[in-house]
Amino acid sequence: MLVKPGAMLGLLGGGQLGRMFTKAAQHLGYQVTVLDPAPESPAGRVADHFICADYVDHHALLKLGADCVAITTEFENIPAGSLKELAETCVVSPDAHGVSIAQNRKKKKKFLVENNFSVVPFAIIDNTDRCVEINYTDLFPGILKVSQFGYDGKGQRHVSSEAELEAAINDLNREICVLERLMPLSCEISVIVARGSDGELTSFPVSENRHVNGILDISIVPARVSRELAQQANDIATQVAEKLNYQGVLCVEFFVLEDGQLLINEIAPRPHNSGHYSIDACFTSQFEQQVRVLCGLPLGNTGMHSAAVMVNLLGDLWQQGEPDWSHVLQQPSTKLHLYGKLEARPGRKMGHFTVLDETTDLALSRAIEIKCHLKQHSKT
Repeated sequence: MLVKPGAMLGLLGGGQLGRMFTKAAQHLGYQVTVLDPAPESPAGRVADHFICADYVDHHALLKLGADCVAITTEFENIPAGSLKELAETCVVSPDAHGVSIAQNRKKKKKFLVENNFSVVPFAIIDNTDRCVEINYTDLFPGILKVSQFGYDGKGQRHVSSEAELEAAINDLNREICVLERLMPLSCEISVIVARGSDGELTSFPVSENRHVNGILDISIVPARVSRELAQQANDIATQVAEKLNYQGVLCVEFFVLEDGQLLINEIAPRPHNSGHYSIDACFTSQFEQQVRVLCGLPLGNTGMHSAAVMVNLLGDLWQQGEPDWSHVLQQPSTKLHLYGKLEARPGRKMGHFTVLDETTDLALSRAIEIKCHLKQHSKT
């Protein structure tokens, strides 16, 4: 179904991803209604209409479904039941099926294995009422992750023995978890793909990602990997979207092992932090692409006009007050994006900046210099 500009679009989730989606939709002439439980949500503050309610509030969902022609999400922890309810009255993308798999590590691992995708060696730990009784020695050292609602390093513990595993399970309230073996990595990369209702597929250039404490720190694009490896990652990501019969924007994160092997680490049913570079460096951003899929428009050109390095700005920089942005703003090829969050906490994503240049090496050098300058001056 073609949704023309001027129509009202709905968005479940009011964070920074929703804020960037809302702005992209408005640039194309659409209106946006955001539903989020936080009264000062970043997306809600820029939306045309805002419904402050829980994601399972039946009356709020009825209003959203009645007011909007098509509805999307900005993060994967939206209850799948809410998406099913909304799908009875309007277009919903992505659908409840894809989101329910991507938001649950147990289901996600099962889906990937059943479809012959390569993943890190793992075990599902379901011990809500019993101690660890299975020998997990082959998975040590490893990372224990809660099956649902964990992100940015939250709900994760490093373990190297059965004693540490048992303690970590208790620390995570004996929820269903996935234990993954730590692997010798060359780097981490991600691919963002978009798939329309007609099966049309596009992908963005591969991003090389560096993390600190489980949170994305820097994305370097194009990734500094071989053309063959980049193509392989792209092919796998598009196959994941096809196997899910997915409609929307999807991110597939990979581990690149020291021997060059690619393993899928995560899949996210939404635009992704590692794709923020596309706002400034690509002909079509991942957020405009999300609007295009939702509205049945032809997918946009995902090519880059510049190499790019994206750096996350976390709340740690705000501990001595608002950072001095003058050095960032003096850079003619650097783009600053602040998310409008009212409270800065350590580890909270408050914004990002993207450095554009002719090569990734030049962009990376400049990005590191700007990052160091901000860090040094935030301590004074």
